[in-house]
Amino acid sequence: MAEYTSLEEIRLKKIEELRAEGIETYPTRAKRTHMSTEAIAAFEKAEESEEEVFAVVAGRLRSARNLGKLSFAHIEDGAGRIQLFLRVNDIGKEKLAFFAKMFDLGDFVQAEGKMFRTRRGEISLHVSDFKLLAKAVTPLPAAKDETLEDGTVVHHAALEDIQLRARQRYADLAVNESTRDTFRKRAAIVRSLRDFLDGRDFLEVETPILQPIYGGAAAQPFTTHHNQLKQELYLRISFELYLKRLLVGNLERVYEIGRDFRNEGVSYKHNPEFTQLEFYWAYADYLQVMELTEQMVSYAAEKATGSMKVTYQGQEIDFTPPWNRLEMRQGLLDACGVDINECRDSETLSNALKEKGIEHPADAPRGKLIDWMVDEYLEEKMIQPTFLYNYPREISPLAKAIPGDPQTVERFEGFVAGMELCNAFTELNDPIDQEQRFLEMGRDYEEGDEDQHPMDEDYLRAMRYGMPPNGGFGMGVDRLVMLLTDKHSIREVLLFPHLRAEE
Repeated sequence: MAEYTSLEEIRLKKIEELRAEGIETYPTRAKRTHMSTEAIAAFEKAEESEEEVFAVVAGRLRSARNLGKLSFAHIEDGAGRIQLFLRVNDIGKEKLAFFAKMFDLGDFVQAEGKMFRTRRGEISLHVSDFKLLAKAVTPLPAAKDETLEDGTVVHHAALEDIQLRARQRYADLAVNESTRDTFRKRAAIVRSLRDFLDGRDFLEVETPILQPIYGGAAAQPFTTHHNQLKQELYLRISFELYLKRLLVGNLERVYEIGRDFRNEGVSYKHNPEFTQLEFYWAYADYLQVMELTEQMVSYAAEKATGSMKVTYQGQEIDFTPPWNRLEMRQGLLDACGVDINECRDSETLSNALKEKGIEHPADAPRGKLIDWMVDEYLEEKMIQPTFLYNYPREISPLAKAIPGDPQTVERFEGFVAGMELCNAFTELNDPIDQEQRFLEMGRDYEEGDEDQHPMDEDYLRAMRYGMPPNGGFGMGVDRLVMLLTDKHSIREVLLFPHLRAEE
């Protein structure tokens, strides 16, 4: 049984009283003819012709002020707010007193009447009747009061703790307009990504979330079990290997926007469940994918914010193409004086770092050392949108080697505000080379290492049918939303982020 506070007990008693009087506290039907903004717009349009506008509105009660023979209230719906004007001459003394006594802030209310403009100029609903749609037992989080010019008290949410807001997103959405705006903007961003790719003849598809073999990324999977099939399955860590199977089937441009799951650490930019966009483009390479990426992201920025320039954590970020391009070898050479092209194995690279007095992870494979160097020396400096390109083969088992340089592959990652945003390759389409890469990854990395890619025999079989040359791309949608809504934590752009259990 729930334990109720004294305020909740008062509201529960009101529910009992209402039911005793035969009044439904959670009626099955609601009647609404206008959203708040629609009712206001209809009145403004009819005002000059002095036509009457009758409306039935519904929403959550956010403010109320009783003046004896008058009551003013504001309700909020999904579009905005509208003032209710209740007068004893219109609805009677008993009904006005009933509204003042039995309705609480947070309740959902339906009201009908004629639209008019008050003496102070606020377009309002002159209420002729009202009803309760849903009683709020728990008051909304503590609020700060603001008194408007007409004396109306408006309650603003004081729910500011990010952890609490993420844990009780329903309350956060109910009281914080800025939170609702964030998720409206998120929807607009995802819609713009779809519009961009659809407009370039990419086909949106769906691939399995439960997979018998995980792959396509360097990450630990979540494991589950299918009882009837007696089969171990994995929640996907990437769409990649399934999307590229579709290229074999002659679907030349495919993409998917959906959820991936990675059993890894939680941080301001990581959540175990996240939204990913991946596309694969036959007959394209990583240079063409670079161009498409900067066009797509700048398009999404402009559609969602009205500009290709946004402010993120106090810094102006300019998504206007072309973005900066930084070759990894040159970037690391400039940053720490070590030439990775002259260090073709882990021992040589480790010695070169020691000569420079650079402490680094011991006994790490060459690819992991280079990845560490990027994190240490380059990532945080890439504030403006930047493509870091040409990666070591060891940490890119699905990418094609640069002609003439078998240890370096045609791969880039996009960085913005010091954070990785996307990852792309000229995709490997040689089944013999791909099988060898899988074998290398299984041999060179320890059991449980996230960079150890399992052998996917069915994927190799698909490749042996013939896969066209192609460019592939993956982007964390949540991170893009963070950038375009100026949110520091990924929790702020996920409706229901994963959190530790409440103590």
